[in-house]
Amino acid sequence: MVKEGDRAPDFCLDGIDEEGKERQVCLGELLGSQLILYFYPKDDTPGCTQEACDFRDSLNLLKAKGIKVVGISPDSVPSHKKFREKYGLNFMLLSDPDKSVAKAYGAYGKKKMYGKETEGIIRSTFLISPEGNILRSWLNVKATGHVASILKELDKP
Repeated sequence: MVKEGDRAPDFCLDGIDEEGKERQVCLGELLGSQLILYFYPKDDTPGCTQEACDFRDSLNLLKAKGIKVVGISPDSVPSHKKFREKYGLNFMLLSDPDKSVAKAYGAYGKKKMYGKETEGIIRSTFLISPEGNILRSWLNVKATGHVASILKELDKP
């Protein structure tokens, strides 16, 4: 699990970019400005849709702060493409089918769902510096209100 101040684990994943093109994206090409990297369990489910739409609706505010947004889940590239088109998502979605990137960031493991312990993606968000260091992490977050709380925190001096 990464901590604030750690170097962000490197990766190259296939996905859908901001223009809807399928391509491979590596962390190195995302650096140079601040980056919000968020991990979510599954395309087109209620919580994940809420979170994605909140990022979509807040993207101009984040861009004004010089922040890019990238979502990562184990879903396939075709699934991401449908999800992006259905909800008009305006940021990159990357596919981590073996969950190796989620594991490297500590966004995969044991969690409680409906009172039962399961293993899976732990909804988590990381703010990464232009140089590739973890500036802030939000772990095991609730989808509703998460983006608003990030924005509020980013506005603090």
